[in-house]
Amino acid sequence: MFRFALVFLILLFLGYLPTHKAHAATQYQSNDAFISQAFNGNSGEAKVLWLDDDLKQAVEAILAHRFNKMRVRYWLHNNETVWIMDEIGKESPITVGIHVKDQQIAQTKVLVYRESRGDEVRHDFFTDQFKAAKLTEQHQLDKHIDGITGATLSVRALTKLSRIALLLDAHINQ
Repeated sequence: MFRFALVFLILLFLGYLPTHKAHAATQYQSNDAFISQAFNGNSGEAKVLWLDDDLKQAVEAILAHRFNKMRVRYWLHNNETVWIMDEIGKESPITVGIHVKDQQIAQTKVLVYRESRGDEVRHDFFTDQFKAAKLTEQHQLDKHIDGITGATLSVRALTKLSRIALLLDAHINQ
């Protein structure tokens, strides 16, 4: 009888375990490869931007949540910048590389995707929409980005990171 009860409890416990599988991270391109591609084979100069209170508040306004970093790393070459940042999609961070040239986005690329759904944002048909986007005075993109059904939160994450990259680029080029 004890054995039956034990087996029953184990099966009952297993029934309450989450049924979804954790999605492994998929790396589409390394940070170094993205930087080299953006700068035509040059690795650029790694720099750090320390965020003052005003800049941090502007970043947090774009994100609509707290930003717990005091500094942001970027790469600089010939007045062009590359920003590699993370933002949560639905549950996990998405790592995105953004190349800014002449105060507009030259390239956006998903480098690492960790969500179980919504990875359509990694394809060129989506990321090419960010090309030539600039930042308005209200810290919005000056062009409309079409969403993807089922990837709304991932689309928002890439849009926010693009806005932040343009904001930070404008700050260092003042």
